[in-house]
Amino acid sequence: MRIRVDEEKCQGHARCYGFAPTLFDIDDFGLSRVVGDGTVPTELEGAARLAIANCPEFAIEELSD
Repeated sequence: MRIRVDEEKCQGHARCYGFAPTLFDIDDFGLSRVVGDGTVPTELEGAARLAIANCPEFAIEELSD
């Protein structure tokens, strides 16, 4: 599984960071970006899906390979 954050949609709610702090990094304004290339370890896929489902701006998406 790989994820990405659409930086134009992100409004800085930082919910993704709350659900999966090892997958996301936030700046001083709360705007998110994925850590690394967005590859999600198998054991964190549930947390990644929670982050996707709880983003109020729909800024996080799962990438298809």
